[in-house]
Amino acid sequence: MTTLRSLATAQRLRLAAAGLALLALLLWDLTPSNSSMQPAKAAAGSTAVATFAGGCFWCMQPPYDGLDGVVKTTVGYTGGTKVEPSYEEVTDGTTGHAEAVEVVYEPAKVSYEKLLDIFWHNIDPVTKNAQFCDHGTQYRTAIFYHDIEQKRLAEASKAKIETSGILKAPIVTQIVPAGVFYPAEDYHQEFYTKSSVQYKFYRYNCGRDARLRQVWGAAAATD
Repeated sequence: MTTLRSLATAQRLRLAAAGLALLALLLWDLTPSNSSMQPAKAAAGSTAVATFAGGCFWCMQPPYDGLDGVVKTTVGYTGGTKVEPSYEEVTDGTTGHAEAVEVVYEPAKVSYEKLLDIFWHNIDPVTKNAQFCDHGTQYRTAIFYHDIEQKRLAEASKAKIETSGILKAPIVTQIVPAGVFYPAEDYHQEFYTKSSVQYKFYRYNCGRDARLRQVWGAAAATD
């Protein structure tokens, strides 16, 4: 059972890492020549959008960045009611949003099925309204589909995992229509590269990789 102390510890881990990252960003001379934000790659063909919630969004951007066919990734908030929520509001659990990653990709180069496979193996799909050390509906897991085909593929991928027997409990990940996506504050974008020390500190102390190995075994996607 999660204790108030463990919840407070998880929140402190995230806020401490975020605070250090924001301080570093404010102290850094942001010029076009040294900004760590990379420009979006020019699309070679038509693009589509995929949106996934997998707990802390800092950890959901790296699996998609650098993947051939992915044009751009953005972390942010979706699935809630408040317009343009802040990080503090979302982490307080008062807006209904989930932390999520939006993936712009070229279907001719990478399939939605591949994006789904990456998603599943980077989350704990059997724990409701929590991921690792983070607890609350803002850390729920969800696939936000953008059209009927994405819905079909998401449901098929879920069914395939359920019938495989690899998981020891039912999947609680939501498959729901995509809504408005609000990009998170700049210092959260590519947090794993901008603030790599804080990112690794958070990821290790949150027990993400250990739990992924417990859930998925050798198929786990660990850092």
